[in-house]
Amino acid sequence: MPAIVLTTINARYIHANLGLRWLFANLGELQPQAIIQEYCLTDRPSDIAEAILAESPAIVGIGVYIWNAAEVRRLVGVLKQVAPATIIVLGGPEVSHLPLRVDFSSADYLLQGEGEHSFRKLCRAVLAGHPPATRIVAAALVETDTLKPPYRFYTDQDLAHRLAYVEASRGCPFACEFCLSSIDRQVRPFPADGFLAEMEALWARGARTFKFVDRTFNANPATAARILDFFLAQQPPFHAHFEMIPDHFPDSLKERIARFPVGTLQLEVGIQTLNPHIAANINRRLNMDRIRENLAFLGQRTNAHLHLDLIVGLPGESLAQFGQHLDTLVALCSGEIQIGILKKLSGTAIDRHDQEHGMVYSADPPYELLQNNLISFGEMQEMKRLARFWDLVYNSGNCKRTAPLLWLDGGVFKGFCAFCAWLHARSSATWQLGLPRLAELLFTYLTVTQGRDKTEVADALAADILGIRGRVLPPSVMAYVTRLPDERHDLGDSLTRRQSKHRQGQDQATRFK
Repeated sequence: MPAIVLTTINARYIHANLGLRWLFANLGELQPQAIIQEYCLTDRPSDIAEAILAESPAIVGIGVYIWNAAEVRRLVGVLKQVAPATIIVLGGPEVSHLPLRVDFSSADYLLQGEGEHSFRKLCRAVLAGHPPATRIVAAALVETDTLKPPYRFYTDQDLAHRLAYVEASRGCPFACEFCLSSIDRQVRPFPADGFLAEMEALWARGARTFKFVDRTFNANPATAARILDFFLAQQPPFHAHFEMIPDHFPDSLKERIARFPVGTLQLEVGIQTLNPHIAANINRRLNMDRIRENLAFLGQRTNAHLHLDLIVGLPGESLAQFGQHLDTLVALCSGEIQIGILKKLSGTAIDRHDQEHGMVYSADPPYELLQNNLISFGEMQEMKRLARFWDLVYNSGNCKRTAPLLWLDGGVFKGFCAFCAWLHARSSATWQLGLPRLAELLFTYLTVTQGRDKTEVADALAADILGIRGRVLPPSVMAYVTRLPDERHDLGDSLTRRQSKHRQGQDQATRFK
């Protein structure tokens, strides 16, 4: 039986937890006594506890994140009720910064910070019968060249069916007040030669989906170029995801990004706001001219699938200003625009605006803004619904030709807000709208409420939805279709299906003009 169980609750099965593998890789002589167990939010805490305790471990280490904090609290409660002698160690972002927002008082130890070395030392002490007297264990930043890499602990099953999370560096050079990464301002790269050797080994084992967790992948253009070269030397299919800052794309990176084939590259670009004054107020650097230039380049001269982030509720920013940013980004690029609600994370400096701007946040994860002095609670609720509907209609890639009809007579934000209000009145569910029902609702809104031509709308929906093999339109819509897509495509690999739908939507829009 293992002495140590390393576990967490992932948001989805496809997310293989990198943190657990870092801990496991650096357990030293304790590694043979440890195992990794991963679960999902769909698993019940009692069932998870049963599987963990079946191993009779002396120590259970659990990774705690914003998406699983409530479930981990319940899991710890079950474990301590039925196996009180088992030592529970919690680590991860949700326990690393004060104040703690979820009650984890049942846990024995809270490991705050990077845990590769400190977790090993804690386990040694506990197993030797000399547990620390202090419940909170503070861990210093780890020097990256002292760590053993974790990537060989992805199983063949992981590499075949899940994302391979990797990191070429830790830390972030910026100090955006809403972000936990701003706490660690020191960017610490992993030795490039060793990292690339690990990527080669993963590729040789069959890994084809790589998600880099670096907060600012392009902060060091020389290292970024070497990593991009690694992927450019490979034969598709593969999929690489990088998070990049929007105003730092030197020519050396642009040239490489432009060479990636369709469907191989996804870039997450943190915009958050396009207002320089709002950005400066939260200590975020913003070079608008360069951002516009870089987004235009990425959208027009590369095959990269873009994922841009905007935040609702930043201190001092009204809904009208947010709407202008959404309008601008839709005009600049055709990728996904992720609309997020501002969160108040422990350890960040965003709380300094609470009094001046009347910021009121939920006490429960994910600690989203409820209202402020510019956005009422009711308006914030509307924005949360808008974010969900936007994901269904726009970001999904399912309605690339139909969606623009919603704002044909005005701004994107104004037009989509009107649709959201109508949609919520017709269907209060924001999470359970299937594609046929959504198509029917779009058709009704555009033809009845907006008075658009039924054939025009039906043909747009046919171009969007029937372009993918196996899909059907509701009879009420199909009756007005006069033009079908020239060909139908398969969705392809689930890891890139959104990219495929966005690309197919663009191609179909071109053919149907």
